[in-house]
Amino acid sequence: MDILLTLWSKLLPVSPECKLSPRVCSVTDALSIVGDRYALLVAREIRYGHTRFQDIAMSTGAPRDVLTARLRKLEHAGVIERRQYSQRPPRHEYLLTDAGHALRPILLALKEWGDQYINPGAEPVIFQHTCGAEFHPLTVCATCNEPVCDGELTVTGGTHPVEATM
Repeated sequence: MDILLTLWSKLLPVSPECKLSPRVCSVTDALSIVGDRYALLVAREIRYGHTRFQDIAMSTGAPRDVLTARLRKLEHAGVIERRQYSQRPPRHEYLLTDAGHALRPILLALKEWGDQYINPGAEPVIFQHTCGAEFHPLTVCATCNEPVCDGELTVTGGTHPVEATM
């Protein structure tokens, strides 16, 4: 252990008394909730109106035990809520919370990325905007409404600031 600390201290100019704190990373934390195979598919299906267990299972292809665990995890994290719609037998449906609805831009961006890089040339699901045009997501600045291009975002804070652009 002392050898590791010696090697580590040569790499990082910090005193041995200083303990490194973990980097707060919202991407990592979000992926711990919605980063598995079925979590975002559950959110997508609920958005499509498939709110009952059987419908979600059929649309996603998730095994029942995996789907049950995923629904519990999403409910515990506040992404979905379970609401009883039948007393005899007891049956529940699943609805998106505000946090679940906030996943919409992620779902749309992943769909666009998949259409372009995973399934090029395949016939994808097409979304039509109310203006009549085929919809394609675009990230814009909330203040100036301009599209965000590569290199235009600069990291300016956080628990472990880095000099980087995105």
